[in-house]
Amino acid sequence: MQIYLVGGAVRDALLGEPVIERDWVVVGASAKTLLAEGFKQVGQEFPVFLHPQSGEEYALARTERKTGPGYTGFEVDAGASITLEEDLLRRDLTINAIAQDGAGRLIDPYNGVADLNARLLRHVSPAFGEDPLRVLRVARFAARFYQFGFTVAPETLALMRTMAASGELEALKPERVWLETSKALMTQRPDVFFDVLRSTNALKVVFPELDRLFGVPQPERWHPEIDTGAHLLLTLKVAAQLSDDLETRFAVLTHDLGKGTTPKEALPKHRGHEQRSVELIRDFCARFPVPTKLRQLADLVAAHHGSVHRANEMRPGSVFDLVIKLDGIRQPDRLEKILVACEADARGRLGLENSAYPQAATIKLAAKTAAAVQRETIPGIDQLEGAAIGTAIRDAQRLAVTRALTEVQAPP
Repeated sequence: MQIYLVGGAVRDALLGEPVIERDWVVVGASAKTLLAEGFKQVGQEFPVFLHPQSGEEYALARTERKTGPGYTGFEVDAGASITLEEDLLRRDLTINAIAQDGAGRLIDPYNGVADLNARLLRHVSPAFGEDPLRVLRVARFAARFYQFGFTVAPETLALMRTMAASGELEALKPERVWLETSKALMTQRPDVFFDVLRSTNALKVVFPELDRLFGVPQPERWHPEIDTGAHLLLTLKVAAQLSDDLETRFAVLTHDLGKGTTPKEALPKHRGHEQRSVELIRDFCARFPVPTKLRQLADLVAAHHGSVHRANEMRPGSVFDLVIKLDGIRQPDRLEKILVACEADARGRLGLENSAYPQAATIKLAAKTAAAVQRETIPGIDQLEGAAIGTAIRDAQRLAVTRALTEVQAPP
């Protein structure tokens, strides 16, 4: 029995990145052998075991043969005769097909180290085309490793286009699509994930509501980049610089979905796109297992981002009304996420990536001022009952916000 460190742990160590988790492959052994050593078998699809002390995953070397559609239609052979080279051959990218033995020596039969040095994401073999999930995985790796200068090899892009055209992507389970997407959203360049999917024609298969945004014009006065899809990619890039929060980044991803359904005769204006965006977000979240809190934040950003942008043009009372709609008094943390998403939208425009966003300070001041109003300071409130108490509190908050914003906006 021989044991090798494989996959991401080897790749990340070679890149100088921290190794978060380690995976091992076992050659020349059977499930019975590992169970006798105290390993615990997990999962049913593949022969994977947990080490009795470290808890790390050990998998028997295996080969796979395509037997059906999708990424689960495989017949697995994990016999003791399977070699390390055969196991590495089934992996997705050459940079993930490097192994390391106990002495630290690299086993690299498919030139993964050379591709690592060349900053190329290249598929190991034609078997790549048998697993449609790999289209999303490569796009995610392109986003994750963009900072190192990685690009997808032309032949791999061509194979991904063939896979997108084959109909295989339609067999992907929503849970797996969302898992890859949520991971991609948390990379330093989430825009690259969606750009790569679009370049392979996979975006229109997996996320048609996002693909529809490309080629749709916006008024050049407000959007120098004009194209709504280009704006989406810019907003995602800015969002990743502003926040490491998945809720915020998802809200940015979906805030303008309604622009993809604007009637052609209305272009380049997009009246009513906010409500259409909310409806499309709910359809999106019904199709994929998006957590409720992500949908709720995305709904608010889609519905109100235009109003947030106009905060410094509003009367103080209207700013207060907006804070109430956003539930900013009771949920200041969520309000912060909404404002960051709106800032990413405002700065996600060509040439305006570094522009200031003073609207956020105005709305924060309004929310903080309203939250500071103490019930006991409101005259006559002890004589009120029921709904009248809430009305009195709202009136006092509105007055306090009006005074605070008027003072800030007053000329020196």
